[in-house]
Formats: sequence, C-alpha cells, structure tokens
Amino acid sequence: MESDICIVGGGPAGSLLACLLVQSGASVILLEKQSVIGSAFRGEILNDVGEQLLRRRELLQKIPVHSRLSLEEVQYWFDKQIVNNIVPDQPGGNVGIHIPQRDMLTVLIEEAKAYPHFTYLSGITITALMQNQQGQFNGIMAKGKDGQIVEIHSSVVVGADGRYSTVRKLADIPLNKNGLGYDLLWARIPAPEGWRPVIRSTIVDDQQLHLFTQAGGFIQIGWNIPKGTYTELRKDKFEPFVERLIRSFPDLAEQVQEHIVSWEDFVLLDIFGGTTPTWAKSGLVLIGDAVHTMTPTGAFGLNEALLDADILCDELLNALKDNDFSEDRLRGFEAGRRLATDQRMQEQLQMEAEYRDKFIPSTAS
Repeated sequence: MESDICIVGGGPAGSLLACLLVQSGASVILLEKQSVIGSAFRGEILNDVGEQLLRRRELLQKIPVHSRLSLEEVQYWFDKQIVNNIVPDQPGGNVGIHIPQRDMLTVLIEEAKAYPHFTYLSGITITALMQNQQGQFNGIMAKGKDGQIVEIHSSVVVGADGRYSTVRKLADIPLNKNGLGYDLLWARIPAPEGWRPVIRSTIVDDQQLHLFTQAGGFIQIGWNIPKGTYTELRKDKFEPFVERLIRSFPDLAEQVQEHIVSWEDFVLLDIFGGTTPTWAKSGLVLIGDAVHTMTPTGAFGLNEALLDADILCDELLNALKDNDFSEDRLRGFEAGRRLATDQRMQEQLQMEAEYRDKFIPSTAS
C-alpha cells in the first residue's frame, strides 16, 4: 500500500489531521490499533481553543447536537457546599464542551471517508518503521487483526498514537517524564434527574475527586490515588472506599450505590506527563501525547493535540508540495509548537500546586 502520508493513531489528533489533509487533496492512510472507534480512553472536554478550531474548520457543527454538552460551571466543594467556582466570561458561554470521543471520531473519520484517497485501517498493530538508504523514514510494517502483515510506503509517517506511542519507541525517541504523576480511578454513573451540566471538584483523604457531567445523561467520576497504591487498595473492603464518595456528594448516593458495586466498576489509569527531546526525524513527526504527554489537569491534552493536527496539516501540505520531508523541514513544526505546549505543561504544574487554594471556605462568593 502507498500514500502521501501515513498516520498512526486514530484518536482525535490523528483523525483530525487525516480529515484535514484529505480535504486538501493529500492521500492518507490512517491506522488505529483499536478495532472499534472510540473504545480507548481519551480526553473528551473541549476548551475554547478546541471549540474555536473545530468551528473554524466547520467540523463542530457536524457533530450531532445531542453529543455536545456545554458545561455551565466548575464548582469547588468543601464540607458539602460550594466554596468557589468558575463561570463563563460571557452570557451563554461555557467552561467547556463535553463530546463523547466515539461521536467526535466518527464524524471526523466519516468526513475523511468521503474522499477516495483516504484509507482507514483498524485493528492494526505497528511492528516496524521502514527507512530508505539515506535513513529517512518512508513507511511502516504492521500486523492486522487476522495476523496478516501490512506494509505501507509513504512520504512521511506521523505518530499520533498517544502517551505509550509505538512510533516514538521504534524511532528511538525517548520520553522524559516530568515527575508529575499519580494513578486515577474512573467510573461512570447515570446523572440523577435535574442534574446541572457542571464539573464538581473536592478533596477526599488529601486526594482530588472530580465529577464531570457528560453528554447522554452521565457523570464521569475521576478519583486521584497515590501512584502504585491500587493493588494494596483493592485488598481493603470496597464499601468504605465508596462511602467516602457518598459522604462528599450525598445527592449521588442512590446512583453510586446502584452502579458502583465492586472494584471492577473502576478503570485504573496511569497518569504522567513528559516531553521528548525532538518532535521529528527525517520522514517522521510526532504529535499530541506521543510528544508532549499531559495529565488530565485543565483538560489541555485533547485541545493541544487538536491544535497540533491543525497546524501540522498546513506544514505537511507545503512539505508535500516541495517534496521535502527532511528533519530540518519537519522540525519547523516543532519550533512553532514546543514553546506553547511547554507553557501549557507548566500551567498544569502550577494548577496542581495551587489546587488546594480553591477550597478555602473564606473564598466563597
């Protein structure tokens, strides 16, 4: 198989990049490890950057209205009451938009499928990167879900395959972790009748606990725990752990008791941040969490990844026109984005450091 551009990773960044490139005439093969669209966990809240980007590209409007939930407020709770909050700057605004990942990816991929020069392959595992005699990357080797070997030749390979990026590892590009790390337990429950579209945050046993209202009538629970403690935690009785959640938000007691009944109702995520010394090599470029791994703090990861894709699209189209995918050319993209993403990651560190300040009762308005 051949294409102008091979993109590894069918998450938000990879799918958006593929969509934008084929709309502009480039041939693209998009590879995704998961067999079902949106089955892997990824961030789902658009901030103003992501919202404006998708509107400008006329893609947000194509996502069904029922899949777009505007969040009205971020609430900080202490002793069962709101002590601080964040509200939109303007009437009718939002503090974020929740879009189920499957719905966003479906729209992006279906848009791309309208073009004959787009190919989407799912259930694909990358096994090797190919290089020409000059050492420039020019394709990939992979294995399909049926065990069949897939060989793709392209002018450039884009690694958009997330924090555990196989492309990054195969290209021998290290990830330097920044020390901010913890484990996160996720669970989902139905929202009770009359629940407002808000984000709630509190502190339980010195750890952050968040409730994210989701489109479709759900609440996503995100509960930080110290890194590496989950195995020991599971040895304890389950009920006292969940009781802490109910004590913090008693209005959710019925939903929690009905839908979180064992440790199996939680999903464990390993959270860490990090950066790479380079974003590109000759014939290869990384974007999103593959190159600047962000924690969930501030919901920056998804939106910065979308911005990577938006900017890289124009860079690749120009490189394709000039037939120049040298390291110097591709690192021009890095030069334009690294400072912004580094600042976002510093912002995350600062938000983590100042998080407890949000819960001083005297700040209540």
